[in-house]
Amino acid sequence: MTTQTSLQEDRTIEQFKTEEESTFPWTKQWYPIAVVDFLDSSRPHAMQLLGKDIVLWRDGENKWRCFEDFCPHRLAPLSEGRVESDGTLLCAYHAWRFDGEGKCVRIPQSKDKETEAKHCSNKKSSAIAYPTQEIQGLLWVWPESGDQAQIESQLRKPRIIPEIEENSDRVVKLFWNIRDLPYGWDFFMENVVDPAHVPVSHHGIVGNRYQDAKYYDMLRVREMSTQEGFSFEITPTAPHIAQAVNDFQPPCHMRIVSNFKDGGKLILALYASPTRPGWCRHIGCQVFVKNDAGKTPKGLGFFGLPMPIWLGHVLASLFLHQDAVFLHYQEKTIAKRGKNRWLDAVYTPNPQDKMTIAFRQWLEKRAGGGIPWASECNSELPSAERDKQKLFDVWTTHTQHCQVCQNALKNINRLSVLAYVVAVISFAVGVMVDGRYVAMKVAAMPIQQTTTSFLTVIPPAGFWWALGSAILFGIVGYLLKKFSRLFYVYEFEHAHND
Repeated sequence: MTTQTSLQEDRTIEQFKTEEESTFPWTKQWYPIAVVDFLDSSRPHAMQLLGKDIVLWRDGENKWRCFEDFCPHRLAPLSEGRVESDGTLLCAYHAWRFDGEGKCVRIPQSKDKETEAKHCSNKKSSAIAYPTQEIQGLLWVWPESGDQAQIESQLRKPRIIPEIEENSDRVVKLFWNIRDLPYGWDFFMENVVDPAHVPVSHHGIVGNRYQDAKYYDMLRVREMSTQEGFSFEITPTAPHIAQAVNDFQPPCHMRIVSNFKDGGKLILALYASPTRPGWCRHIGCQVFVKNDAGKTPKGLGFFGLPMPIWLGHVLASLFLHQDAVFLHYQEKTIAKRGKNRWLDAVYTPNPQDKMTIAFRQWLEKRAGGGIPWASECNSELPSAERDKQKLFDVWTTHTQHCQVCQNALKNINRLSVLAYVVAVISFAVGVMVDGRYVAMKVAAMPIQQTTTSFLTVIPPAGFWWALGSAILFGIVGYLLKKFSRLFYVYEFEHAHND
């Protein structure tokens, strides 16, 4: 058995060595699919990868697992099930249970224990499990199952951030952000290999569309390969930057490094996993490397400032939606033209488009032209979403999957209600103070002056303080309620971004 396994591993290694000469193997890769700290470990989570429906859940050994999202019994979704106290995943349809490896361990409707054990030992009763691993706070999934997939997954490393592995005091990693985006994986990558759009699309956050949209060239610094992608240097760069390199590492990673003249370094670690046609899952963060003097380089806009994770997630919409409004419709427009090649559908005369062209060439010549979606997936591109409320949906694409943001939203809603309650109480106290003061004043007046003087009594200072407090807390409650809307939807118009 050991000899057979060794031979199998040798064949797998040889296969990986010759891979550069073949088409990019989409299913033999690690994909980051979730941020572990943002997941609720008490329940299963439905997700998608390469058009496959998958479910993530944490077993009794505190290890996150990934299954295809169906029970082998009657194909009910396991994501609608439960994580039980014994660390098994229960299908809530007929209470079949599965361990972390996908093996069925309980079939309650069996005639007796012997019959149950017989049915559980049948391979057809097992869930389809994919290899997983947790690295740098991300949950990575290998979208193939079986013994061969286990071997192959150990021979390939995920596209991690090497600086974080150094465990140095000079390396500072900011929070992870995660979002499902309403455009395809290829359009995400096409966008992030294009620095020219940044000061224009993100006017007011990163650069100025009228001052910073300047000429520059792009020089190739790593030649194209099937498995390792390619990289380009941007030149000339800003006065304070010595070198800036965009490095595409397929299938999911874009590494953008800015080396500052004072020795500091800014790394934008951007990931995108293809989930289904017209959609991708983005995970990203900023990493700072301090210079010898301990100075931290400037980050990407105000996102480099210290802030709570949930606030960073909310403000991310300001940035992500500025691109989404282009890429969502751009993807549909190019698809409608029906051109065989991307280059035939566009006009790219400037050197700033070199890396975008290189990416499309890699996809066409090295990766089969596009994502090989799962056979059960509807590979048709969804129609363009004209309802901006749905296009800029934040709840479905982020908040409902992020435990950090859900907790923050609950606290903000509680504060909003509390502010309204305090406003009502303050107003009531003001009325009581004023009423008592007026009653005392009137009681001290002659009877013939009572009616006239009642209307001319000026309320005491306590009334005005109470009224002011009521107004202030009412405004706070309103603003908190309005701010909480950003957890659900954030609409954006470039025409209004002055």
